[in-house]
Amino acid sequence: MTYCVGLCLKDGLVFLSDTRTNAGVDQIGTFRKMSLFQKDKDRFFTLMSAGNLAITQAVKEILRQGQLLNGKNLWNVKSTNDAAVVVGDAVKQVYDRDHAALEKAGIDFNCNLIFGGQVKGEHPRLFNIYSAGNFIEATPETCYFQIGESKYGKPILDRVINFDTPLNLATKCALISMDSTLNSNISVGLPLDLLVYEKNSLRANKLVTMDESNPYFKMIHQLWGEKLRAAFNSIAEPSWSGATPSKSIASPAKKLGAVPIYRLSKVAKKADSPAKVISKASSRKKGSVKAKR
Repeated sequence: MTYCVGLCLKDGLVFLSDTRTNAGVDQIGTFRKMSLFQKDKDRFFTLMSAGNLAITQAVKEILRQGQLLNGKNLWNVKSTNDAAVVVGDAVKQVYDRDHAALEKAGIDFNCNLIFGGQVKGEHPRLFNIYSAGNFIEATPETCYFQIGESKYGKPILDRVINFDTPLNLATKCALISMDSTLNSNISVGLPLDLLVYEKNSLRANKLVTMDESNPYFKMIHQLWGEKLRAAFNSIAEPSWSGATPSKSIASPAKKLGAVPIYRLSKVAKKADSPAKVISKASSRKKGSVKAKR
């Protein structure tokens, strides 16, 4: 599995991916999920992938070779949206070639991509491209995408990230999101590839591969756990007595009553319980033995 997150912000883009793949607890490998495409002073694109490794590698190879898809490739398109169309067409080409064999083998065509960047003259853009080759674009209201094991790292992103978040703060948030995922899921693992793309730079000025020895990521891992525990301990425990209104947990909901409690009815009390039935059966058995004697 994998975890990748991409953020589209006012000042640029942030991309972060792990490098672990696995097909079982004893089949673990390290493969890059991030690929970069640059044409000096004209365009810069980043692709991150999750899903079937053979499929995503085939898609990246088509893009790397610059194959023309409907007359276009990443090097000649006029916009980042057109570049996303090229990536989607590459996915469709691999699907047309491989899906029948995969279906025969009982394997799903699983491919999920985050693609983003900038063509000179437009603003940075970010897309989530699906297995069918179609895609959606990030907006100021929904400014990030996740693929792979997304659930563990989502809460911090939802609480912190918005379109106006500065790149450095967004980078810290993405790394905390990744650390939370690493801590909860063994299918995601180091090293990490991190790219912080500054708007209009059209190059990878801030690109790093991080492992367990990276001092900043070590600090994130240690302090985030400590701060979470401190924040948890600073929150008051619930009060069932209602003595402190602000801590009262027993205050009833306004739109829904209490959970009903079902008690043994009078009719049920008069009926024989399982224990009594067993007791009578036992006495009958003993009596029959005595009669035989």
